Amino acid sequence: MTQRDHKPYDGPAGGWGALRSVTRHWLDSQQPIKNVRALLKTNQNGGFDCPGCAWGDDPKGGRIQFCENGAKAVNWEATSRAVDPAFFAAHPVSELLKQSDHWLEHQGRLVEPMRYNRDSDRYEPVSWEQAFALIAEHLNRLESPDQAEFYTSGRASNEAAFLYQLFVRSYGTNNFPDCSNMCHEASGVALGSSIGIGKGTVTLEDFEEADAIFIFGQNPGTNHPRMLAPLSRAVRRGADVACFNPLKERGLERFQDPQDMREMLANDSEPLNTAFFRPALGGDMAAVRGIAKALLAWDRDALANGKPGLLDRDFIATHTDGMEAYVAAVDATDWVDIEQQSGLSRIDIEHAAKMYCRAGRVIICWAMGITQHRHSVAMIQEFVNLQLLRGNIGKPGAGLCPVRGHSNVQGDRTMGINERPPQLLLDNLASNFDIEVPRHQGHNTVEAIRAMLDGQARVFIALGGNFAQATPDSELTHDALRRCDLTVQISTKLNRSHLVTGRDALILPCLGRTDIDRQNGIPQAVTVEDSFSMIHASYGQLEPLADTLKSEPAIVAGMAKATLGNRPVDWDALAADYRRIRELIERTIPGFEGMARRLAEPGGFHLGNSARELTWSTAAGKATFHAHALPADLFDARVRNSGQQPDLVLQTLRSHDQYNTTVYSLNDRYRGVQNQRDVIFINADDMARLGYHEGDRVDVISLWEDGRERRIRNFCLIPYDIPAGQAAAYYPETNPLVPLDSTGEGSFTPTSKFIAVKLLPATTAPTA
Repeated sequence: MTQRDHKPYDGPAGGWGALRSVTRHWLDSQQPIKNVRALLKTNQNGGFDCPGCAWGDDPKGGRIQFCENGAKAVNWEATSRAVDPAFFAAHPVSELLKQSDHWLEHQGRLVEPMRYNRDSDRYEPVSWEQAFALIAEHLNRLESPDQAEFYTSGRASNEAAFLYQLFVRSYGTNNFPDCSNMCHEASGVALGSSIGIGKGTVTLEDFEEADAIFIFGQNPGTNHPRMLAPLSRAVRRGADVACFNPLKERGLERFQDPQDMREMLANDSEPLNTAFFRPALGGDMAAVRGIAKALLAWDRDALANGKPGLLDRDFIATHTDGMEAYVAAVDATDWVDIEQQSGLSRIDIEHAAKMYCRAGRVIICWAMGITQHRHSVAMIQEFVNLQLLRGNIGKPGAGLCPVRGHSNVQGDRTMGINERPPQLLLDNLASNFDIEVPRHQGHNTVEAIRAMLDGQARVFIALGGNFAQATPDSELTHDALRRCDLTVQISTKLNRSHLVTGRDALILPCLGRTDIDRQNGIPQAVTVEDSFSMIHASYGQLEPLADTLKSEPAIVAGMAKATLGNRPVDWDALAADYRRIRELIERTIPGFEGMARRLAEPGGFHLGNSARELTWSTAAGKATFHAHALPADLFDARVRNSGQQPDLVLQTLRSHDQYNTTVYSLNDRYRGVQNQRDVIFINADDMARLGYHEGDRVDVISLWEDGRERRIRNFCLIPYDIPAGQAAAYYPETNPLVPLDSTGEGSFTPTSKFIAVKLLPATTAPTA
């Protein structure tokens, strides 16, 4: 890497840089005029829901309701470039495998169903009828329905997800590996046990009333840029915004709203926080434990001196269970252990505690910097514990906010994409459709990979996503997919998962969120659920690139009819009119009563949240304090048993020009990286300690006791403002380092934010 390829960025998040970036991607779509019209309908009533993140739509927002990354997502999907049969005839799969992820998706939209020919090593056209028949043939000759895995990406609509789970459960399995297994599964597990519902308790309006907003393990400047606007407004009106993140991300420091020309012309940028804390990786639980310890000590001092206490004792007495055991656990936690594990001083933690105590209403937000650790469930339950002490759940301006990634990842779970389905859902399906539903637990993502490796699963069907790249332990995952009899990818654009095939393989091209979806000549709406449990209607705005594309509901219905015939429903009728699907959702999924009427309201409707309404669907019938000890060791024993000491602890992250596995360009503006992704961000002192210099090329191996070598090659070292002992690198390039068995306790989420690694001099020359 040359000096030109890395130049530290000192400008604000957003601003002119965001506008320039949007313009580049807009022009690159090769249909800029159409896409401008589409962008103005993004997240608007009567328009389409952004195919990017799950941040909610501002009901007071104006004409522009998209952010930089949302604009990239729209222009990336709404391209005039086509990956057609001529493309596949010219490019064997073995050749395509050598291309980068960015190159693959940049080729354009998939337009015709294709089947892999192993003899020619090429994909060849196949009719939709032949594709559906092939899927049915493979599924119906399995010895058990549990030998098939049905993956779902969080961009699938509610209608597609509902049909998918109805098809799969009618077929006879609960094998629903899902993208949520790899991101916010820990949130669902922790919240379900603590407050009785696996969703956040806040709405977008709560951000306008909060006295303090605490943000843990999240970089909204890159991952959820629309969140920056309410944060900047909160700071301007005097609320505290406390950020906890090992990397001092630019998007959490200063912000310039590209939708406010006065602000941009004045070259003024808003501070995004009132305090920035930099915990050690995995140390957030200890930091919050320290805040609780300080709060409890100050509460006791206040009571001893005849002053009002700091705890909400009425709330605790009425609505909670288990406080005594939790307080005992806090009292038993020594400040020395808190400081050592958190990486923060007691002074810093007490400063954060004062911010928390002086706020009457507090929101706690978090993302994958929290959920992808071994102790993530306990960490999130520590957030809940802290909020319960002050009654910060169920009142305006306060609550818990897991900030989801994909635009409908929460909705898919609501629709029943769940390997551990609630009994109420199964009972409703059985009674409404007169079917015998499977009652046993299915496979999550990690379990599905293991089942494919062991030969227990022989068919893999993916409703969207890029499974081969999104999953951990890439070499093992690719091996697992190649052992299948059939792999099916339902996709909008070419990605690596299409190239890691089973013995037989299909690519089924689907409409995207931006495309007009006509069934029998009538435009259809689909619905999605955002992070705040708001249900929105989404209407595509652009003519599809080809008339050979099918919608996701139509594809699911086609597979179901070929496999099951017309049972338990008339699949063709449902695919012809999505209102009929929504009628079934109303009958089956709680909270969707009157769905058609409520969807007609501008902005959609709120599903409701039992915990927000102070109704606790927990075992105790109350919100539950969980009394966890701090982890004795943040490393898994299998790291310690590897026989080597790690040089660093690595976390994976996204670049600014990326959304999940989709890489829009090789640049990362806020971190100053250009034309490169194979980089390691490292503390300069660690670089010197290990005997390296800026720009040196290294191989990286992860430590695990199973004897497998997990290695990535030829990564460039970049000195960066990151705490000593830590490092960071881009996902999915670093997924090969994450052992399949290194998962969160109780969640099975890959531990992608805490990977023990060693650096070695590069063994081969860098690629061009």
